[in-house]
Amino acid sequence: MNDQLPLAELRRDFREGSTTAMPIAGAIVWAALGVAALFLPERTTATLALWIMAGIMPLAFLIERLRGRNLFAGGAANPLTALFLLNIGMIAVTIPLVVIGTAGGQALLLVLGMAVLAGIIWVPYGWAADDPSGLRHAFGRAAGCYAAYAFVPAPWTATAICAVVVAAYAYSLVAMRPTGPNSGAVAATS
Repeated sequence: MNDQLPLAELRRDFREGSTTAMPIAGAIVWAALGVAALFLPERTTATLALWIMAGIMPLAFLIERLRGRNLFAGGAANPLTALFLLNIGMIAVTIPLVVIGTAGGQALLLVLGMAVLAGIIWVPYGWAADDPSGLRHAFGRAAGCYAAYAFVPAPWTATAICAVVVAAYAYSLVAMRPTGPNSGAVAATS
């Protein structure tokens, strides 16, 4: 049914059903990992990084419930929402590559890998929402995380990677097109 609508209407529907709850949840979870990385061994921090994506979505749903809203209210009836949700699964199936790649004892590579992989979801989000901030978030986040890994000395490397991720979420909260009910009217006036 919705797949017969023009792309502009599908994108507006996608924006109305998605919210700032995901970047808020992501910033909270990654900030917590960054602080924990200051006190925990690298391997423990790396293990916690594996669970980052598993924590963001439930927290985003909780945030929306507290706001009296539903995350992705339109559901999978909108093919753009369905594509976005499928991309979460696509990213999840690449996580074992990061785990296998870190089997040689490079725990910080696991933190870096999760930071970059979890950021890739912003590419389909940006396209579905017709919002260039999604692509900027993904590529800026990846470049910043690689730089933090390369240039920030231990024991602050993991915290620096997490700080880049939090900064990328902060950018998105400021730059992304308005979402939620009536976002079309708001976006047209801004």
